[in-house]
Amino acid sequence: METNKGVIFDLDGVIVDTAKFHFLAWRKLANDLGFDFTEEQNEQLKGVSREDSLKKILDWGELELSKTEFKRQMALKNENYLSYVAKMDEDEILPGVQKVIDYLIENNVPFALGSASKNARNILKKINLLEKFDAIVDGNDVSKAKPDPEVFLIAAEKINIKPEKSIVFEDSVAGVQAANNANMMSIGIGEKEILGEADYVFKDFTEIDIDFIKKLLSN
Repeated sequence: METNKGVIFDLDGVIVDTAKFHFLAWRKLANDLGFDFTEEQNEQLKGVSREDSLKKILDWGELELSKTEFKRQMALKNENYLSYVAKMDEDEILPGVQKVIDYLIENNVPFALGSASKNARNILKKINLLEKFDAIVDGNDVSKAKPDPEVFLIAAEKINIKPEKSIVFEDSVAGVQAANNANMMSIGIGEKEILGEADYVFKDFTEIDIDFIKKLLSN
């Protein structure tokens, strides 16, 4: 199949669901500091940096920490999170994702990762997808957070695809906005009510058939 298009995937909530690991690690931190942390609050931290997430959590717990203790708690949270990541394997790939990746590989369609996660490479290695990606852009490669399009623009450049020929899979509002800001096709993975700014929205990859992917790539 001849196409001059490329695909960019976000990681958390698109290829794997590490939000549950973040939740467990943040909840442990909050509990250790003497207050509770709910799944609803965790939803508000999607796409938010580790530092800003901790600030929000401390606000909710009405707690202030010294600079040193703040840094220590951030490091503890990351260690805890990574202990969950260490146990990941291919079973963590979300349903329906593998068939899309296989199709892209079979048809020589370049694809990249565009994620804010600084652990992206580690996670892809655990689930045996690291070698499959043509390029990886993660939290170590960018200075601006989504909805700034930086991460996606770098990813498109790395796979030699023009922004307007790029197709982005995203699960967060900020990520969809970043794709739109980059003049890319945005496909939301999640709830229509939340991701309404995307060009298309699917609940998950099991709702996406290969004919739809073919159509996107040939248009």
